[in-house]
Amino acid sequence: MSESRAALRYAKAVLDLAVSEKSADAVESDMRSIVSTISDSKDLRNMLGNPVVSGQTKKEALKLIFRDSNVITVGLIDTLTSNRRIPLLNEVALKYIILHEDLKGKGVAYVTTAVPLSGALEKKVLKQVAQLTGNEVAIENKIDESIIGGFILRVGDLQYDASISNKLNNLKREFTNSL
Repeated sequence: MSESRAALRYAKAVLDLAVSEKSADAVESDMRSIVSTISDSKDLRNMLGNPVVSGQTKKEALKLIFRDSNVITVGLIDTLTSNRRIPLLNEVALKYIILHEDLKGKGVAYVTTAVPLSGALEKKVLKQVAQLTGNEVAIENKIDESIIGGFILRVGDLQYDASISNKLNNLKREFTNSL
């Protein structure tokens, strides 16, 4: 089973539990905190992906970092640890956010750019994505200078890469294949 499918299954299970416990919004807040904390900390990403570090150590570290989290979020950390799937935590959190936004009738469009989006550009992107999906969406702008320019748009399972780095990589591939 692919990692993405496993993460989606965990996210669906957590969402079902959170909805039945009427704490889906609180868990979403936790998931957003998990995503931002993991993306901001290279050391945390390395620790989670390191097979040498014991699952118990990872679990204790995560429980300490996210000590104010909902019981369901703590349960997810326990379950991922006991199933030796803790490296999936970030992806599970991302999938949960998407599923919860869809459940509320609102999607999340992740836009990666080299520089922050201006207000006018953000409105244009919102309008275009709403036309494409037929749903109201919220935009999350991630800054990644390595894409050089352009943007990468991800809505649900769909991704459109209009970044300069992607175009350069495509040109490089075409050039090396033609030799």
